[in-house]
Amino acid sequence: MTDSGVSIGRATEADLDGIEALLTANLIEHGGMLEAELPRSRLVAMMRGMPLIVARRDGRITGFLMSTTRAMSGGMPIVRALFDAYAGTADTYVYGPVCVDAAERGKGLAAAMFSALRQLEPGREGVLFIRTDNEASLRAHRRMGMQEVARFELNGADFAVFSYIG
Repeated sequence: MTDSGVSIGRATEADLDGIEALLTANLIEHGGMLEAELPRSRLVAMMRGMPLIVARRDGRITGFLMSTTRAMSGGMPIVRALFDAYAGTADTYVYGPVCVDAAERGKGLAAAMFSALRQLEPGREGVLFIRTDNEASLRAHRRMGMQEVARFELNGADFAVFSYIG
């Protein structure tokens, strides 16, 4: 439990409706920065393969942080572009997306979820990509100690690649 009354922990299948609702609310077409919806079957597979961290307030999902193995995410063009720009280590995993409900932003939930993930994956390298026009996310991830290691362009958008060791 955080000081703000939000609990941080691993997601369960009971959290999927809340994760999907927050994901949908933060898609680009709804004014957010997330570019793609993920089918429930993909969320379940990701949750079984790597930690999917959630923030909950009064039983409601107020944030999530996804992670996935290189093998599971490697078929996605954006992830291929990430690894073309920065190879990482053989055991590197993909961090993200991370999303926090608009009413909960600025309260440290992204950092708390990141801390929980690092505790579950100690010593492993995580990599992520952020659109370079997403200043809030760039600032937040730099504050969490992540380092920009590369950049790439895909479909007319520019992305920064960040890395960290768990």
